[in-house]
Amino acid sequence: MTRGDTEHTAKRQPTHDSGYKLLFAHAAMVRDLLRGFVPGAWVRELDLSTLERASGSYVSDDLRDRADDIIWRVRWGQDWLYIYVLLEFQSSVDPWMAVRIQTYIGLLYQDLIRAEQLSVAGRLPPVLPVVLYNGAKAWSAAETLEPLIEPAPSVLEAYRPRQGYLLLDEQQIARSGALPERNLSAALFQLEASRGSAPVMAIVRALIDWLQAPEQRDLRRAFAVWLGRVFPPRRLPEVELPALSDLHEVYQMLTDNVESWTDQWKQEGLEQGLEQGLEQGREAARHLLLRLVRRRFGPTTAEQSAPWLAQIRDLGALEALGDQLLVLADGDAWLNALRESAADPTPSGGSAGGASADGPQR
Repeated sequence: MTRGDTEHTAKRQPTHDSGYKLLFAHAAMVRDLLRGFVPGAWVRELDLSTLERASGSYVSDDLRDRADDIIWRVRWGQDWLYIYVLLEFQSSVDPWMAVRIQTYIGLLYQDLIRAEQLSVAGRLPPVLPVVLYNGAKAWSAAETLEPLIEPAPSVLEAYRPRQGYLLLDEQQIARSGALPERNLSAALFQLEASRGSAPVMAIVRALIDWLQAPEQRDLRRAFAVWLGRVFPPRRLPEVELPALSDLHEVYQMLTDNVESWTDQWKQEGLEQGLEQGLEQGREAARHLLLRLVRRRFGPTTAEQSAPWLAQIRDLGALEALGDQLLVLADGDAWLNALRESAADPTPSGGSAGGASADGPQR
């Protein structure tokens, strides 16, 4: 195979984002997401039978280019409630997610205004922004925009944006154990958090039972494609698997490879344990630095430091920041040093794990 052939094949491989986009293009997935994981009794007031994808006329070219999103709307009383589901799923925490959410919703509102898609009273619809996160470590970014902005005189308080979003940390939800029964989104979250062949096979068996109706054929195929082409390569990168489009074929594939899966997961467990130990060391260093910053420069500087510290994965860099903290004159000097460290892609000591100025890499 030539290099060109290899690159062409790589481009055709489905990504995790495209797999989720395929799944959440189905109303049943969004319906179970809302029923099972959006807090509040108000969800019962939604007419989930009216769920429909917003057509392309609701989404600007700019928004499509930036967000790679799926937008749904559903009846809530006499008007529509727009459900905004971000499909830029990241394996690492984005400390600036609240800024991105505000940008996407602003662009959506601009398109609705241009298309004159307003309420009877001439107002914009409410939006529920949902972020699905499937990374291994707990989400640590601010879930509202306010903590990311420098403090200002009280006269400017009324102009301070307060955009937030609903975070659904899939692995944390799956590990909690309190999952709704017969819920497609819950099954997806459990698959993402699975660390063994037996639970995966049980979930696939359940999906086969749940998705038997003829009208669910496309969703059955979407799960089969994700399970056959996106899910296994991350668990069994050395095993060549055929393209699958049927859940029965996926189940048979799991059965045929159960021994390889078990060995692979055992090895992953060892590696994961090592990484968890390193991450615990990083978190302890960050926590100590934030305590010292709070004592030296006050709670506001500590709050501003948190998203920058979250980007730094190299323990040597965190230790060097501790040395600087002892001699820097004020909070501004500390924040400048922190930003420079977070923007430096070269970890101290030559070890891997630095973060770029644009935030954590996916």
